[in-house]
Amino acid sequence: MRDWWRKWTYEIPLAISEAVWEVLVVQFASLLERLTIRKIVAFIPILILILAYAHHIPLPPELMLVGDVLAYLDVFSVILLIGILSRAATIVFFVKQAAERTIELARNLYAGLLRLDFRHRRKHSASGRKRPIKAAKSNDDGYAGIHGVAWA
Repeated sequence: MRDWWRKWTYEIPLAISEAVWEVLVVQFASLLERLTIRKIVAFIPILILILAYAHHIPLPPELMLVGDVLAYLDVFSVILLIGILSRAATIVFFVKQAAERTIELARNLYAGLLRLDFRHRRKHSASGRKRPIKAAKSNDDGYAGIHGVAWA
C-alpha cells in the first residue's frame, strides 16, 4: 500500500508536471525560436479562412487575393524589387545621358567662345580697312553658330 500511495502522490504528479513543462515551456520556446514573420504572415490567410467558415461568412474574392499575396509574399517582394531596380536603372541611364549632354554643351560653348576671340578687335580707322567689292549677304550678319545653343 505504501508504494501505491507514493506512486500516486509523488511519481505520477511529478511525471505529469514534467510533461506539462516540456510541452508548455520547452517546446513552446523552441517553436518561438523557429517562428519568423514570414511564417506568421503566411498563416494569416489560413486564419481568415477558418474564421470565415466557422461563422458562415461568404468571403469576397478580394480578400482571397490578399490572402494569396500574403501567402506568396516572397515571390511578390522579388517581383516588386525587380520593378524598382529596372526603374532605378532607367533613372541612372537618364542622369548619365544628361551629364554627357551637359559636358558636350559646355565643350561646344567653350570652343565657340574661343572662335569669337573678343580680345583682338579690328581698328576702327577707315584707312586700314578694305572696302568690300560686293554687298554683304544677309546670312553673314547673324551670330556665330555654336552647336547645341539657340541664340535668343
